[in-house]
Amino acid sequence: MTRSAGALGDPTARALQSAAGAFGLLASPMRLHIVWLLSQGDRDVTSLAEEIGASLPAVSQHLAKLKLAGLVHSRREGRRQVYFVNDPALVTVVRVMLGQFADRTAPVAEVRELGV
Repeated sequence: MTRSAGALGDPTARALQSAAGAFGLLASPMRLHIVWLLSQGDRDVTSLAEEIGASLPAVSQHLAKLKLAGLVHSRREGRRQVYFVNDPALVTVVRVMLGQFADRTAPVAEVRELGV
């Protein structure tokens, strides 16, 4: 069987490891919320903390992990550090995932308890 030029082949071990690492980072509700907010527009840590309802140190720690993994980037604007996501694929993944779960009534944890 032949594949079309745009078809994906079997992922390499490295690609699987990288994807699992990214999904692992996004498994934190706060980090997922941060990436979602940044997908809507650039923000500084103070704005993120206010919108999430978390402390500045907590948000800063999560941003540091996301930045270290290359999922989030930053630039200096005067005295502020402004964070952003510049990977359209990451934005798409986050938006699709949140869209899939936004209308569900049972959280995934409850579904797992049912043995599904």
